[in-house]
Amino acid sequence: MKQIYFNHDGNIDDLVSYLLLLQAPDIKLLGVGAIDADGYIDPSVEACRKMTDLFNLRGNKLAVARSNSRAVNQFPHEWRMATYSFNYLPILNEKGHIDTPQAKLPAHLDMVEKLKEATEPITLIMTGPLTDLARALDADPTIEPKIKKLYWMGGSLDGHGNVATINADGSQEWNSFWDPYAVKRVFDSKIPIQMVGLESTEELPLNDELRQHWASLRKYPAMDLVGQGYSLIISIPSAELYLWDVLTTVSALYPEVVETEKTHAKVITDGLSAGSFVRDPQGREVELVTKANKELFFRKMDEILERK
Repeated sequence: MKQIYFNHDGNIDDLVSYLLLLQAPDIKLLGVGAIDADGYIDPSVEACRKMTDLFNLRGNKLAVARSNSRAVNQFPHEWRMATYSFNYLPILNEKGHIDTPQAKLPAHLDMVEKLKEATEPITLIMTGPLTDLARALDADPTIEPKIKKLYWMGGSLDGHGNVATINADGSQEWNSFWDPYAVKRVFDSKIPIQMVGLESTEELPLNDELRQHWASLRKYPAMDLVGQGYSLIISIPSAELYLWDVLTTVSALYPEVVETEKTHAKVITDGLSAGSFVRDPQGREVELVTKANKELFFRKMDEILERK
C-alpha cells in the first residue's frame, strides 16, 4: 500500500487534490501540511480540517500541519482570496464545529516526523512551493532516503511562465518563483522527482463543459464540493486555466495517466529570471510530464469522488 504525505498551498486545485487523497483507495495518507502561498494559510488549514472530518474514508487520525515558511516572492492577493470563500462553503460548515486538530508541529517539522515514523519510503506530493521540504531536509538530512519519489507541480521547461510582476521576466512559474532557493535545495538532493510544469496539462482545461459534468453529479457530496469549489474561480476568457495540481496528485496515484520524459534541468535563483528552469545536461535528472490521458484522468477522478 502506497504511503503518502501531502504538502500544498491552499488554493482550489490544492484543496481538490486533498479531497482526492482523503477518498482514494489503497493508500495510506500519513499527513498533510499547508503553506502560505497561493492561498491564505488560516482558511486553508481550517478547510482541510473540515474536509478531513467529512471525507476521510480510511478512519485514521489525521492532523493538519500549518507551515511557518515565508515567501521570497508572494502570490498575488487576488489569487489567494479564493481560499476564504472555499472555507465558508456551507457543505463544510453545516455541523458547526471541527474535530480534526491542527498538528502540533509546523509543517516542515511535521513532515520530518512523519517521514521518520514511516515503515517504508514514502511518496511525497507537493502542489505548492518546495520550501517546507527544503527546510525539512536542512532540519534532518537523514530523511532524504525515506522519500521514494517527489511528485511536484511547479516550474516550466518550455520557456513560458505565469508570473507577471516588475521583478520578473515572465519566464517562471509561481511555485518556483515563490522560493527559488528552496527549489535549488531540493534539486541538489538525490530525491527522484516527477515534475508537472505549466506545459504538462494542456489536455485538462477548466472549462464550462467540465463544470457542467461536476454539476450533473452533485448527488455525490465530494463531487458537489468540487463543483462548488471550482465555481469560485473566475477568469477572463482569454486566460486558460488547467488542472495542474490535480494532475500531479492523480499521476501519483495512477502513474499510467501520464506520459513522461527524462531530462536534466537546473533552476535559476537570482535576477529577473529567478525561479526559471533551463535544460542542462549537467543539471539534475527530472521526470517531466509531457502528456496526460484525458479520458483515463477524468475516469479515475470520477471514481474517487463518487466513493461514499
